[in-house]
Amino acid sequence: MNNAEKNTLLVVDDTPENIDVLRGILGADYIVKIANGGQLALKITAAQPPDLILLDVMMPGIDGYEVCRQLKENEATRHIPIIFVTARGEVADETLGFELGAADYITKPVSPPIVHARVRAHLALSNQRRYLEQLVAERTGELERSNQQLAKTHLVMIQQLGRAADYRDNETGMHVMRVGNFSKLLGLACDFMESRAELLMYASMMHDIGKIGIEDSILLKPGKLTAEEFEVMKRHPEIGAGIIGDHDAEVLKMAKQIALTHHEKWNGQGYPHGLSGEAIPIAGRIAAIADVFDALTCVRPYKQAWSIERALELIEKEAGQHFDPRLVKLFMGLETEVRRIATEYSDAANAPQENK
Repeated sequence: MNNAEKNTLLVVDDTPENIDVLRGILGADYIVKIANGGQLALKITAAQPPDLILLDVMMPGIDGYEVCRQLKENEATRHIPIIFVTARGEVADETLGFELGAADYITKPVSPPIVHARVRAHLALSNQRRYLEQLVAERTGELERSNQQLAKTHLVMIQQLGRAADYRDNETGMHVMRVGNFSKLLGLACDFMESRAELLMYASMMHDIGKIGIEDSILLKPGKLTAEEFEVMKRHPEIGAGIIGDHDAEVLKMAKQIALTHHEKWNGQGYPHGLSGEAIPIAGRIAAIADVFDALTCVRPYKQAWSIERALELIEKEAGQHFDPRLVKLFMGLETEVRRIATEYSDAANAPQENK
């Protein structure tokens, strides 16, 4: 790959040894620019924005948090993914970073495979977003004459971003497609209007986007998570809600609601806020059934796939505990359509084809 085809990264750190480590890890695959302080990082970014920034926190003068805040407040630079690379690994430190708009957090000493995986994931998300924004921009004239087409394009963007996040632990990205279609099916059974059920489908595809903030060693762990690891995993609903943010668009409002509440339980034993019963928004209750059912019937790093029959038995058993009992009853009556969706959007049917 020549330099014209490489993404540009900006590494910001006041310690030369740390810069050398990251340049050694990433230099063969990316154009790596260097800033030894926050002020220089802001200057370089303003002059020629990089594709991604790896940012130290503890620096003299302007620290990493302030650099992140200023970049995210600037319309010209707010889109740049920022990964904090720091020795400060406390939950409070990571929470502050995500609140300021950081895309991810890597603790020192860094692991080369993790650095590569995180950089690739966030560049993929960023490149997808820029591509879609460019596509929308190129078609502005046409879309202004068709509000319906504009809305459709926005929904496709949401779908693609949901799939991009899903690629981290599902090479086909089909999990979010199935969850979206199961959610729409259940929404229609709840007498949602077609238009609202369609919004629910797209919004539910963003349910796990917060997992891009969970480290690979936990997200892809083949065995059972420790109590400490599960506490980290339990942060992904709030990370997801933060990534989606606050918007006027109904589909994004619903997407944020689902991201935040799809792990709440009818009996109040879920997370992150311990909501119970109808205090859980119905979109979150619907997505919870769709997500758990699909997770049960698919291979995951820590489990084999269950049969549809066994998964439906568990869903029915958890009525009134994990799930809204009325929704469970409706879902159990949709088995034929559920099977159709599971087949149409199966991982096997949509797996990448090898070149022969």
